[in-house]
Amino acid sequence: MNNFIDNKILEYSEINSQKEPNLLKELNRETHLKILNPRMLSGAFQGRLLSLISKLINPEKVLEIGTYTGYSALCLYEGLDKKGVIHTIDKNEELFEIQKKYFEKTGEKEKFIQHTGNALKIIPTINETFDLIFLDADKENYINYFNCIINKLNKKGVILADNVLWSGKVADEKQQDETTKILREFNNMVNNDCRVETILLPIRDGISLIRKI
Repeated sequence: MNNFIDNKILEYSEINSQKEPNLLKELNRETHLKILNPRMLSGAFQGRLLSLISKLINPEKVLEIGTYTGYSALCLYEGLDKKGVIHTIDKNEELFEIQKKYFEKTGEKEKFIQHTGNALKIIPTINETFDLIFLDADKENYINYFNCIINKLNKKGVILADNVLWSGKVADEKQQDETTKILREFNNMVNNDCRVETILLPIRDGISLIRKI
């Protein structure tokens, strides 16, 4: 994954940003020790952004598509309304127990509703509308996910879509692999959708902040 900001500036930004809570430090460490592809973890800097956005929104209903070990869900949980719940979806059954373990460590395990399987099949079965949706699953389906969730997003609700810069490939026309082309199409589609307003932030691997009008 490429860095889009000078490393010294990035380091300075991290030093002058809130640090991750101890529970997330623990999960970060265990993920790197025991789980394949730990680079998929949101990480402390991006995690603080997710936490702060959630605190600003104070959502009652959150949907996360792509849970991995649960780090980002725990960040979103930090801003959750007292009556709120988070629906998390991941296709990897092997990650269910580590997610559950850390959700239980919050002391409010009932606020996390875990789903395992194909998100495109699961989302229509969840009889909820959402204030905040975090999209961080297979990039090839980002357009399909957007079309699946847009009508489940409440007015003024927010979608956060991760990895939309795809290590910078989306800005390089020489890169024509299928995933890159789909992400270019997704970014263009969202930017031109009259139902939403969006800003693409060059943080980590790119995050689109999308608000339903």
